[in-house]
Amino acid sequence: MSATGVQRNDGRVENRVENYTKFWHKDPTKEQEADNENRLDSYTEVVNGYYDGATELYEYGWSQSFHFSRFYKGEAFLASLARHEHYLAAQMNLRPGMRVLDVGCGVGGPAREIAQFSDAQIIGLNNNDFQIQRARKYTKKAGLENQVTFVKGDFMKLSEQFGENSFDAVYAIEATVHAPSWEGVYGEIFKVLKPGGVFGVYEWCMTDTWDPSIPEHKAIAHQIELGNGIPEMRPLRMAREALKTVGFQIEHEEDLASRPDPIPWYYPLEGDIFKAQTLWDYITVWRMSWSGQLVSHNAIRFMELLGFVPKGTYEVGESLKVAADSLVRSGQQKLFTPMYLVVSRKPSN
Repeated sequence: MSATGVQRNDGRVENRVENYTKFWHKDPTKEQEADNENRLDSYTEVVNGYYDGATELYEYGWSQSFHFSRFYKGEAFLASLARHEHYLAAQMNLRPGMRVLDVGCGVGGPAREIAQFSDAQIIGLNNNDFQIQRARKYTKKAGLENQVTFVKGDFMKLSEQFGENSFDAVYAIEATVHAPSWEGVYGEIFKVLKPGGVFGVYEWCMTDTWDPSIPEHKAIAHQIELGNGIPEMRPLRMAREALKTVGFQIEHEEDLASRPDPIPWYYPLEGDIFKAQTLWDYITVWRMSWSGQLVSHNAIRFMELLGFVPKGTYEVGESLKVAADSLVRSGQQKLFTPMYLVVSRKPSN
């Protein structure tokens, strides 16, 4: 049971999806500080409401790995996602036998990929029952259930759940942006790491170019929040400061989105099938085109009317349109990055 309704057999909660968009004003000029504070205080409901509605849409339109990646010319979409995951694991020097925590694991796509790449033991943490059920199903199908496991938990209370000094490594891929504060979630990660343990993160941030005093910049951050289930978008410098504040030693940092790649990270969201890198990718890119969105969103409306998906799923789908548009525009203007990479270490002493 949740404060917002009865839990379904698949783990989703009645009314939670329907209530999701009520946490925001569609007109950013009407947003007050109290609205922002309410989202931060209710971050669990905000994030779960979003993912109860968006998870199946993500899997249909994207993949089982809910994140962005860099692209080389001719590189297939799924290959790019896997390489992005491998790159993080390599930067962290994950090795066989290490006990590794995936914070905010989604349906387990990255955990399964990194487990096969590194031979590490991965524990995926998620606060959403619907995603955990799907993660376990996909992992069993892949034959990885003895190497990759999933638990329900709040990333703001890691030390309560696991105890301090429990993991050799922790990573988070585009997940900790959902936390009410970076100091809070990074501090919990610091606690559960063993001395000398490593933390790797791909963080969502507004860049140093972003200026909230500019109405257009403030509005685009608001749209990213609404479209992606994020209580509050914050600038990159705050992520760096938070890591240092809680005690991490930063060993490597780079905004991978700032590299001069000929194919931008946001290209699949543009919906331009002529930019597809492989034949199969035409389907992925088409789903984000105007015709692809028309088909999928009408199908969602029909399924919602028949009760196949929770009420409010269509509205969450509409918010994903806002997300795609705001992410493309902010990416083009270098106002936002989904791949601020930081590898940090907990001191050994």
